[in-house]
Amino acid sequence: MITGRATTYVWDHYQNVSGLELKGIEKQSQVGFITIMEYHRFCTVGSFYKNPIHPVWVIGSDTHLTVLFSDEIRLVSPETKSEQARRVFKSFDPDGNNFISTDKLQEVLEALELVSEAEYVDIMKKKLDSESLGIILLNGFMDEFFPKEETSTPDMFTLVHYNGLAQSNISKQVQYHIGSAILLESDIKSICESNPMLTVLQTKWASIEVNWCDGVNPSLN
Repeated sequence: MITGRATTYVWDHYQNVSGLELKGIEKQSQVGFITIMEYHRFCTVGSFYKNPIHPVWVIGSDTHLTVLFSDEIRLVSPETKSEQARRVFKSFDPDGNNFISTDKLQEVLEALELVSEAEYVDIMKKKLDSESLGIILLNGFMDEFFPKEETSTPDMFTLVHYNGLAQSNISKQVQYHIGSAILLESDIKSICESNPMLTVLQTKWASIEVNWCDGVNPSLN
């Protein structure tokens, strides 16, 4: 529906699951997609959907689809080297644990077109997994290879949410909800299951906080 091409999964390209090659979407979409189901670990939404060509996202709840958009074009500007690195790293971390198996380091470096000779990789494995736990943390990887992490996303921007069901709005009329968003410096999420809107936005912007103009969180259902 969103890309005009049928795919079963919402991740980027292919993922190998128990020996099966499962196909996601092939390229960046015109309109994006995020879903509360990712928070519940029912799916993994890829970078192509989270970073569409236009700053418009379809939001999926467990019962309904709504729309989120912004006039801030920098929300979908081309990704920086560090943003690309995070995306590639997370493609080897399908469970969203923010770490990969140490054995995957060479594949990650190859995917990023960084130095990946065996001798160098062995040195970096010992440095990034100094306690021989068998894992490499995302933060440690980024600090080593992208210490001056840049970002193309502004710290503050406006979001607009549209829910086409009248009964889902406080006024019982279809309306637009405008919110002022800010990205906090900390990566720690303020988990609040009573606020599904914030929860789903954090699958796209991990440190986001939003103040909605009417003081009411828009409904996803």
